[in-house]
Amino acid sequence: MSRRAAARFWLRRPGLVLAVAVLVLVLLSAFFPGLFTGRDPLSGVPAERLQPPSLHHPFGTDQLGRDLFSRVVHGSALSLKATSLAVAVGLVAGSALGLLAGYVGGLLDDVLMRIADVLLAIPALLLSLALVTALGFGTVKVAVAVGVTSVASFARIMRAEVLRVREATFVEAARASGSGPLPVLLRHVLPNASGPVLVYAAVEFGTVVLAVSALSFLGYGAEPPAPEWGSLVSGGRDYLATAWWLTTLPGLTIAATVLAAGRVSRALDGETEEISR
Repeated sequence: MSRRAAARFWLRRPGLVLAVAVLVLVLLSAFFPGLFTGRDPLSGVPAERLQPPSLHHPFGTDQLGRDLFSRVVHGSALSLKATSLAVAVGLVAGSALGLLAGYVGGLLDDVLMRIADVLLAIPALLLSLALVTALGFGTVKVAVAVGVTSVASFARIMRAEVLRVREATFVEAARASGSGPLPVLLRHVLPNASGPVLVYAAVEFGTVVLAVSALSFLGYGAEPPAPEWGSLVSGGRDYLATAWWLTTLPGLTIAATVLAAGRVSRALDGETEEISR
């Protein structure tokens, strides 16, 4: 793509440009919080408690006088860590199960897909709550619980792609040339079936951010005073009438991240469909 064509592509999609910008800012805040704030997210000044947003405190301060903007910035690392781990759990486990089910078929396919049906029949939040209650509290355990809820969806998509690819001419040629089942699976089937699964991982990113924040809001995430996004929203519930910014601004950060991830994933999905044609 030439520079002029690339420029036209982005100029015709201002929503996509804004979404990419939001995600870049969130990622930078997660890995390099010092670029945005030099304040300590865990210490506050009691004399500055519950101050509204201002130039000195862009997001205001909380009930302990801590700068809310610095807590949101530093909280992005915890929230994105949990989100990335949850997506990785669903992607790796679901892809492995779908790959085996689609390629081997038979009884194994029936058993794995029936297990996937059971998982899909249970509401994701309810299943996450049950798993995190069994595993215990904490960011990593919340991520694992949320990731397990998406295993069935990844497995279904991978299985469907494997069923399509395994009958392709190049796969038949690889078998006819004497390649064993494992080399055919890893060298030919998996690379050609993974595209839609990776796109779905991008689609799931926004959903997982919301799920992780919901569990953190309910108190299952990192222990206070760790500034996870969901716990920040939860911590401001008692001050809604007098300090609206404590819940509104972290909530808007979550919403902006989820919407931006959804917009980028739709763009990726559209590009994948064009390539497949």
